[in-house]
Amino acid sequence: MTHIRGRIWRDGKPEDGFELSAVSEYLDTEGVLVWCDIYDADRQILRKVAQELGFNAWAVEDAIAEGERTKAVVYRTHTFFTVYEVTVKTPRPVDVSESTLEVHRISGFILPRGLITVRLSPHLDLDEVSKRFDELGGQEHGVGSLVHGLLDVVVDSHFDAVQSLDDAIEDLEDELFADQAPRNGLQRNTFRLRKDLVALRRVVLPMREVVAVIQHRRMDAATAGDLDPVFADLYDHVLRVSEWTESLRDMVTTVFETNLSLQDARLNMVMKKLSGWAAIIAVPTAITGFYGQNVLYPGIQTVGGFVASTAIIVVLVVVLYVMFKKRDWL
Repeated sequence: MTHIRGRIWRDGKPEDGFELSAVSEYLDTEGVLVWCDIYDADRQILRKVAQELGFNAWAVEDAIAEGERTKAVVYRTHTFFTVYEVTVKTPRPVDVSESTLEVHRISGFILPRGLITVRLSPHLDLDEVSKRFDELGGQEHGVGSLVHGLLDVVVDSHFDAVQSLDDAIEDLEDELFADQAPRNGLQRNTFRLRKDLVALRRVVLPMREVVAVIQHRRMDAATAGDLDPVFADLYDHVLRVSEWTESLRDMVTTVFETNLSLQDARLNMVMKKLSGWAAIIAVPTAITGFYGQNVLYPGIQTVGGFVASTAIIVVLVVVLYVMFKKRDWL
């Protein structure tokens, strides 16, 4: 079922009574700014609105198609963009095969006096977007401030996701260098983090292009220059998130390789200790085996022979034990 929500500002003041059928009229009225949000759009309704407003047909298909990448495309009368908000599942899923992140796609059409957003997911804090729009000065800066509020919320969700993955990697590092051996699930958790990072990078890295395109091709030309500083700050945030994901990818790779190295080191230590004890056990085995021959030899069936063989075993075992202990083999 299609859900539609809208806001109208006339001469900088909010108004009630938004109607989807009057969107084109709002957009043609001087001094009016409109935001129309459409969730779970019916194709017929969306195509009707798109035809009325003159949207590009391919952009309309991209707005409702599955699996579209993050992008921004400039057309003659409007700019189309697709971005993804990211949320972190709390608490983390017990099943390590399940991702800890959820992505929510938001597509938008930027017009000179309005913004039309199309969502496939219900997860978007519309009130927070409106709040940031108002904090920035609202209609004073035109539709650019509304787009900035939306992108700012999206980029902040990227920050939260990266921070969550960073914390998860730190937990892996603590587990990796704990006194006890790592749990069997460490390797699987590492793979899950790598998959989450790949998914996050797919929506974060293209944001640089999206912000740059929107910043340099805004429809509110009269007030475009006033928003350059805030869009530059938003672009800087996008760069920081991108660089953070790059560093986390290196950290996950390091954790994975370090875990393998530690496993090899532990295996070498075990083999070294087993070899040391095997050498010590070999001494009494060799001596008792020698005296177990079915031939006559000096000291056979005498107390002196038993004492001599036992003394040799004890002395050699003690000597080997001391030597291996000094060399940290035991």
